[in-house]
Amino acid sequence: MDQDALKKMAADAAVEYIRDGQIVGLGTGSTIRHVMAKLAERIKGGLRIRGVATSLETAGLARDAGIPLLPDDAEWTIDIALDGADQVDPQLNLIKGGGGALLKEKIVASAASRFVVLVDESKRVPVLGGTFQVPVEVIPFGWRTVMKRVAACGCRVAPRMKDGQLFVTEAGHYIIDLWFPRIDAPGELETELEKTPGVVCTGLFVGRADLVIVGTRQGVVTLERPRLQP
Repeated sequence: MDQDALKKMAADAAVEYIRDGQIVGLGTGSTIRHVMAKLAERIKGGLRIRGVATSLETAGLARDAGIPLLPDDAEWTIDIALDGADQVDPQLNLIKGGGGALLKEKIVASAASRFVVLVDESKRVPVLGGTFQVPVEVIPFGWRTVMKRVAACGCRVAPRMKDGQLFVTEAGHYIIDLWFPRIDAPGELETELEKTPGVVCTGLFVGRADLVIVGTRQGVVTLERPRLQP
């Protein structure tokens, strides 16, 4: 089974959590394309939902699937949000934003009553960092100074490029990618980075995922976020 088949397996399982009449947050990326294909099937079978899209790409897929989208500037009550991730640790903390949609994804995830993440088994790691960078979205004004400041966190930094130019997000921001050998305290790092003036948000999603659905070669595995003991 290849990686794409495992993503589809996770996506098909995640769509089963969606109920008729819900408002659904729709993430961005290759795994979400499988979600949209499965939702299109269910909509043809009578499912009625409305969506909030986290990118122009996802908005196009939603329209093709027959999902009415709520306006970007509406006050949403999102019942459930589905999205992928680039890394997942044992506490279900995430690194997201490899595709550059982290700001909208974080807004939607925080607005959802239930945030469900779907990945293939390669995305599970014992500790965040190492092989994958942490995206940090910054405003263009003073971005080189901001990059120098975040580098003081003990990481290697580089601006994200595309076709020889600085990558620009849909919100008109830049992305700085940070490489850490390992991230032992992701919550502390998320707070430290996001309080830096000029930083809009980071791709660290700490304590946000309620469920992670993993496509594995042995089948689908569902992980629930550990609860703090009273």
